[in-house]
Amino acid sequence: MADATDWLSRLLALVPVSGRVEHRCFFGAPWQLAFEPAGPGEIPYHIVLAGSATLDDPSGAPSRRLTAGDIVLLPHGSAHILNDGSGAEPAPSHKRHGLTLTIDENEGPGERLDILCGRFKLSAAHERLIRDYLPAQLVVSAGEHTAATARPGTSAQLASLVGLMRLESASENLGGRAMLDALSTATFALVLRLASEAERAPDGLLALAGHPRLAPALTALFNEPARAWTLPELAALCAMSRATFIRQFQQSLGRSAADLLTGIRMTIAANQLRTSSASTGAVAEDVGYQSEAAFQRAFKQHMGATPAQYRREARKAG
Repeated sequence: MADATDWLSRLLALVPVSGRVEHRCFFGAPWQLAFEPAGPGEIPYHIVLAGSATLDDPSGAPSRRLTAGDIVLLPHGSAHILNDGSGAEPAPSHKRHGLTLTIDENEGPGERLDILCGRFKLSAAHERLIRDYLPAQLVVSAGEHTAATARPGTSAQLASLVGLMRLESASENLGGRAMLDALSTATFALVLRLASEAERAPDGLLALAGHPRLAPALTALFNEPARAWTLPELAALCAMSRATFIRQFQQSLGRSAADLLTGIRMTIAANQLRTSSASTGAVAEDVGYQSEAAFQRAFKQHMGATPAQYRREARKAG
């Protein structure tokens, strides 16, 4: 793999993600923000700039306390509630619509919250590769928003990026909307990078990336998805026995290497069907299938439509 690229860059090339900051909220306790389930291809996110917030999941997951510097992503787009944690009736709030984003404020007398709320957008047809392999909630900390106070490395980079977002959202500068969107988009990649570097990375791709012995297999699958990988070959890349590789890969990702490889291949195939006039057979061969019939079956099982149906619908929508 002389031209090998890191797995995250490959992932974002396969499934481009764009970010958008939509609200900046200045609240005094008591306050509450309720969010319905996100639409197809949408990942809500929140950045706590000052104060603190409680993240509640209506489905029954444990509440989580967020403090200044915390960034939370909801990769599954689930409904959620942010509040001050008091349980008191929230104070009335009002909105101010600006050229850059919407400002939400209230007159609550308690602890002050400053938070940015937005969403990442990706193709609804390709979101499965993101949602299937990331946790329902992903939280990282960017320190106190300055590179000087954050830990060196990715944490400091993310803190600097958040600092720029804070400044851009505080005034309506020329090009402010475009700047915020660009910074927001970069935030997605840095959040995933920082999460994968954590001592105990979240489940899914991030746990796999954070496992020093399994990371070579992850890189290999993203760089050469058309290759007919065997379990012994992948295990050898990781200096493991076949049985140990299978067990640790499954424990980290929650799925097998074959499942991940199929997901990558189907995403590549979907991109080609949407953007090229290549025949189904040519697409099948390009993503590693010697049999067009086998590719057709795999694609329909994974995407819910045959390649021809998918191509027609994609062109209608596009």
